[in-house]
Amino acid sequence: MQNDIKAAVEVLKTGGLILYPTDTIWGIGCDATNPEAVAKIYKLKQREDTKSMLVLIENPNLLNIYLEQVPEIAWDLIDVTDKPLTIIYPKAKNLAKNLVDADGKIGIRVVKHTFCESLLQAFRKPIVSTSANISGQPSPKCFNQIDKEIVNGVELVVPQIYQESKNPVPSGIIQLGLRGEVKIIRE
Repeated sequence: MQNDIKAAVEVLKTGGLILYPTDTIWGIGCDATNPEAVAKIYKLKQREDTKSMLVLIENPNLLNIYLEQVPEIAWDLIDVTDKPLTIIYPKAKNLAKNLVDADGKIGIRVVKHTFCESLLQAFRKPIVSTSANISGQPSPKCFNQIDKEIVNGVELVVPQIYQESKNPVPSGIIQLGLRGEVKIIRE
């Protein structure tokens, strides 16, 4: 695994794109602090850059680096969830501007996936995670369902051996406000 992580980190450091398994479905990833790399993902997915994407971190303590303020309820949600959960937070900071919603919101998931956690620890920055599909097409549940245009459009494809779930599903999504507002987007 160490060689694959090293190769992925090198691609991320140079602004490249990776195709990798996550705790949910296969994702296209890049350095979440690099606006040029983020723009490459929008182009590859043929997606409007007004639609924000989410980022992965491996430790909830990192939230304070990328958010102006973490709503208190977020800590409880992260602690009690037993399935992948993306939380949309207000007031992002220290991330590529073209990754953040026009109103300052960003989706962040604390990932629980062996390869992703190791990759994030080695890279020491958040990584974009967006479904490995052309915008408007179904999200692939396994590597073999990924469009060849996506596969050919990234600098590195992480080996399939790191896909942990045999029946992956997208994460739940909850949006939080700074005054305790909670909105369920997807269960």
